[in-house]
Amino acid sequence: MTTMNSIASSAIPTSATGKNDHISALKFITCGSVDDGKSTLIGRLLVDSKAVLQDHLAGVQRQGETDLALLTDGLSAEREQGITIDVAYRYFATEERKFIIGDAPGHEQYTRNMVTAASSADAAVVLVDATKLDWKNPGLALLPQTRRHSLLAHLLRVHSLVFAVNKLDAVEDPALAWQHIQGALQSFAQAAGITVRAMVPVSALKGWNVVDAHAGWCGYDGPTLLQVLEALPNTPADTALAPAFPVQWVEKFSSSSDTSQGRRVFWGRVAAGSFAPGTAVQIFPSGQLATVAQVLDHARRPKDVPAGTSAGIILDREVDVSRGDWILAAPAVATPAEDDFDTPASVPAWPASRELRTTVAWMDDEPLVAGRVYWALHGHRWVKAKVKAVVHKLNIHTLAEEAATQLDPNAIGHVDLLLQEAIPAAPFGKARVLGSLILVDTASHKTAGAVLVN
Repeated sequence: MTTMNSIASSAIPTSATGKNDHISALKFITCGSVDDGKSTLIGRLLVDSKAVLQDHLAGVQRQGETDLALLTDGLSAEREQGITIDVAYRYFATEERKFIIGDAPGHEQYTRNMVTAASSADAAVVLVDATKLDWKNPGLALLPQTRRHSLLAHLLRVHSLVFAVNKLDAVEDPALAWQHIQGALQSFAQAAGITVRAMVPVSALKGWNVVDAHAGWCGYDGPTLLQVLEALPNTPADTALAPAFPVQWVEKFSSSSDTSQGRRVFWGRVAAGSFAPGTAVQIFPSGQLATVAQVLDHARRPKDVPAGTSAGIILDREVDVSRGDWILAAPAVATPAEDDFDTPASVPAWPASRELRTTVAWMDDEPLVAGRVYWALHGHRWVKAKVKAVVHKLNIHTLAEEAATQLDPNAIGHVDLLLQEAIPAAPFGKARVLGSLILVDTASHKTAGAVLVN
């Protein structure tokens, strides 16, 4: 595996070089086990980067000392219990870049909140508490939540993963602890197929290697955590794929006298590819064909709009389109063989299917079992989904796939789903939006699981 000190310093993305704007802003989360120091680390980033006002600092004092964790723990229940429950977002900027931080809870029962935050993040900083590990042992075992959160970030296609080993200042031999913990993390990442951007030894409490370097500490002379974050790339949008657009809102302006094009604007966020005037499209599920007459950006300016960007689409004629429908690339015309009578007349760009093989991160208190029916949300379309079979679950300790008949809360496993009607789903590894769904309990309306199409 490439040495971690060289990874972060080698590849600085073009989006992060001298362009301190909202486009290059890095959205990252901190995750890991309970009391690893996630909230304190974010507080340290905010304070040392001069992103906190003095009156705000004065409000997070405990017994005369500044409690950095209180800068993100905003709920009264969080302050009373000294834990993070919900994801708290904070914003700060350096001369190089702007950042959006999500402080994800470490408790196992709040894994669903971590999944929500990770689903839209560019990077994940996984904190590892050195004091909780058998750091004197070269073959030490990592904490379950460290492994679970790393696996979830990997499954959710979080583009960059960074390990920050915290509280090394509280162990007898920081250099030995760093060496053994770094080796354990590298072994785990290699076995799980996870690409790690960097590993950094830090002390969130003292501020070492967070914003300011503590040269030579633990034998580490690489970049600080902030320098690593400033160099990370943003998640690339799925612009190279066929166009796909989930309709979120239909705006009517039927009073217009212009009949040369449709008199409704379909608003949403482009899921894949890009849309421009002249793009041939097909409406799902109706199958009607049309051509894009005009594309508006978020400020209603005519503009070609790529994946990951909000847009308004006007078609060349009136077509029945509602919230939850998809505007997809028109089917490609198939070339039949001379003696082939079964060749279809056209091939859809995004084939629809009722049967899905999926990976599910289960978040409900009730186990997932075969036969249960849930609401599934794909884009903005709701369909009923029945659990055909629980194929197996992932053992987060051994990374082995084990036979299972159910998924318990916070478990990850492979599940076969049967939908009441077909949807244009695609493998999550290919298309992030088209390959993701959520399952919602039909009775309680609670979000029950995050689904990734295999």
